[in-house]
Amino acid sequence: MNSNCYLAGLLFNRCSMIDLPEKISSVEQLEELISRPYDETVKLFTSLDGDILILGINGKIGPSLARMARRASDLAGSGKNIIGVDRNFDPVQRSVFKALNIEIIEGDLLDVSFVNSLPGAGNIFFLAGMKFGAVDNLPLTWAINSYLPAIVAEKFKNSTIVAFSTGCVYPLVPIDSGGSLESDPPVAIGEYAQSCLGRERMFEYGSLRYNTKTALIRLNYSVEMRYGVLVDIATRVQNRQPVDLSMGHFNVIWQGDVNNYVLQSLKIAATPAKILNLTGPEILSVRDVATEFGNLMGIKPQFVSSESDTALLSNSSDAYTLLGSPKVDISRVIRWVAGWLMERRPLLGKPTHFEVRDGKY
Repeated sequence: MNSNCYLAGLLFNRCSMIDLPEKISSVEQLEELISRPYDETVKLFTSLDGDILILGINGKIGPSLARMARRASDLAGSGKNIIGVDRNFDPVQRSVFKALNIEIIEGDLLDVSFVNSLPGAGNIFFLAGMKFGAVDNLPLTWAINSYLPAIVAEKFKNSTIVAFSTGCVYPLVPIDSGGSLESDPPVAIGEYAQSCLGRERMFEYGSLRYNTKTALIRLNYSVEMRYGVLVDIATRVQNRQPVDLSMGHFNVIWQGDVNNYVLQSLKIAATPAKILNLTGPEILSVRDVATEFGNLMGIKPQFVSSESDTALLSNSSDAYTLLGSPKVDISRVIRWVAGWLMERRPLLGKPTHFEVRDGKY
């Protein structure tokens, strides 16, 4: 891979900090790895007050975040209750969460009376959100992304709240800028991004009004073997489909790192709300990553469109200063993804649409 893809070569020396396999060969191995708490996370749970309540647990990140919280609590000997809330749970989900000793509560989070009936918990993780299909149902998009946060901020005003947001609230920036900083003013492109900015404003309002400690996580983007920008690119290479270069550069971060950062962000939550960019330190080239996948798979990639001088990029230097650097380098994840696809292992079938430049998802 072109060395220009990497802005932080020291990542390649971090693998020794945790036990990483050369390949990931099963869903069980993957789920163990992305839910493995780091020492810093376990240490947090030794002194953490209150239980954990995860709102919107059934998304791509919720199950592994909940499992990591369970594991960290058990390793710390803190005996926390881990509770997940979502609209529906199928029988398989119910059995998995039960086996993990994670309590689940089923109900409509847009129902104010249901939200108000939820048990109190010292620590709230807000994962509910709507992105894909947002342009086809804008009222529901705004209800989930902006109205629901207002309900949650009111109900859990005496808790610590960590809420997922998105790097999409930033404008496209020059490739050589290093990415948007938390201090940069948001310029949300499209109604999805605007509704996510609305989510942030509601939690910020609750933080200011009730002195609620809050952290807002602008994630951009999480990756693992079954979904994410790397899977999108690799799948196109493998299927000999053209790789779109419209959004020619991007950031990503391993989901195991994401989960650890998100849990640890409880200790930096503040009022006013603390905004934290969360992504990897590299600015990656779509062309270079596709070429590397092609080398690993023995396939010559095809490309369409051309790179722009701007892209949706975030800078996470503040997160690294506060919580430490990511422990899994993206070059390793690229090899994992290639191996996973070549062995025809399962995917979630949820493309990220990272190439979108007009904010219409």
